[in-house]
Amino acid sequence: MSSLAEPGTAAGALVLDAEALYADLLHSLRPFITPHTHLLGVASGGVWLAERLHADLALSQPFGVISSAMHRDDYARRGMTASTQATRIDFDVNGAQVLLLDDVLFTGRTIRAVLNELFDFGRPASVKLAVLVDRGGRELPLAADVCAARITLPASQSLALARSANGQFSFNVKDI
Repeated sequence: MSSLAEPGTAAGALVLDAEALYADLLHSLRPFITPHTHLLGVASGGVWLAERLHADLALSQPFGVISSAMHRDDYARRGMTASTQATRIDFDVNGAQVLLLDDVLFTGRTIRAVLNELFDFGRPASVKLAVLVDRGGRELPLAADVCAARITLPASQSLALARSANGQFSFNVKDI
């Protein structure tokens, strides 16, 4: 967990340094990476992490994109609006070592949905979960193997990773 990203308030807004958290995540993930590790980013913030980590770690294995849309337990209410990115896995899932990446871990329902999606493609040897931020509020018994920061936000707020045109990360906090 990072001491570089101290949650605080400035004019009532949460302040997190997404770039410092990314640097911590990159450093923390190095021991988990082997020549057989496949990165799989959860649409959309996790995909941005997977793209950048893939480059920064100079990985040769292709990374993939995984969507929770088809396995969400709130599909009837939300429909396909959760993500515009479709699942794309360009590696054999069977026996693979998968590092699942997401920007924010909250209730655990998105991770449950992407695990269901992943197992539709095969049976991996292992799946590890890495997130930039764990905001608590779990509704399912899931935990990240690697997390750059743990914070607490009210359920009435959402936290999402944003990416600028030049690839820099930041966070958006919104009242919902």
